[in-house]
Amino acid sequence: MGEAVAQVDATFIAATGPGQMLDEIFHRATAAYSETGFPDEWHLHHQGGPAGYEPREYVATPRSTDVVSVGQAYAWNPSITGTKSEDTLLVGEEGNELLTAIEDWPTLPVAVNGRTFARPAILEIT
Repeated sequence: MGEAVAQVDATFIAATGPGQMLDEIFHRATAAYSETGFPDEWHLHHQGGPAGYEPREYVATPRSTDVVSVGQAYAWNPSITGTKSEDTLLVGEEGNELLTAIEDWPTLPVAVNGRTFARPAILEIT
């Protein structure tokens, strides 16, 4: 499940860029849930959204129509029951800056649209 949720997280990050509509980003992520074998998990927890003065200014949904702009922060947090991946990113003109990366935390390489994203390895508590 850790690799699947990291794939969805990387899909959110890859899709979040200037001029993109939130509903389109959301639909790409829900497609990633399906492609990884967990088509209904996105219904069980909110997926995050724009961040700023509040942890989320509002929670993004498949009907969100806002457009992403340079300088906006987003905190996506896809989850699959028992597993969650989350980061906050700042949207830039040339790419996104991950603001909450932890130095020396193990990562998983995740490919989306020909780009590889280092996503945090999931801490497993047994």
